Amino acid sequence: MNRPQRRRLPDTRNSKTHKFSIEGHEGYITVGLFDDGAPGELFVTMAKEGSTLSGMMDAFATSVSLLFQYGVPLAHMVDKFSHMRFEPSGWTGNPQIGMAKSIVDYVFRWLGHNFLSAADRAALGLVTHSEIADATPQLELIRPDRNEPVEPAPKMVASAEPSTVRRMNSTPDAPPCPRCGWLTVRNGTCHKCENCGETTGCS
Repeated sequence: MNRPQRRRLPDTRNSKTHKFSIEGHEGYITVGLFDDGAPGELFVTMAKEGSTLSGMMDAFATSVSLLFQYGVPLAHMVDKFSHMRFEPSGWTGNPQIGMAKSIVDYVFRWLGHNFLSAADRAALGLVTHSEIADATPQLELIRPDRNEPVEPAPKMVASAEPSTVRRMNSTPDAPPCPRCGWLTVRNGTCHKCENCGETTGCS
């Protein structure tokens, strides 16, 4: 029986550090990198050193580091750990993330945005507003020749189907959907995405 092989990081390696905040809970994500730029270790340091949350995140980050070094694909981990819901949760101020359902959710969605390929991110639903805009077909404006008669534009007929009318959001501070990036609408004291049905904490 073949034993799994552990890929160890070099003694001197590059790393990437990111500061985050979830509803006032601040922390730092540090990712040690292999020579090829792939993540090889993870550290999650919370601002409140010595707290139970900080100790749990240290233990969890050590486990994730071992998964990196034993070759577990990052895409599998992002799929399993993103969108886990527990406190603290809330608005992050990071345009890539938006609303975070937990610290674990934030960490793995951030890892996905920074270390996965565009195809893997799209498969996992990790798309930003700019990527959505880039993927939207743009209308090409063609200037007709002055000698050619210009046909009148067709009249726009309002649809009678209420299901095709998209409700406008009346709250300017509505956050984007944490799952698909669509602009949410207010649903009681929370917000709801009319594109995929995701909520920001409402039942």
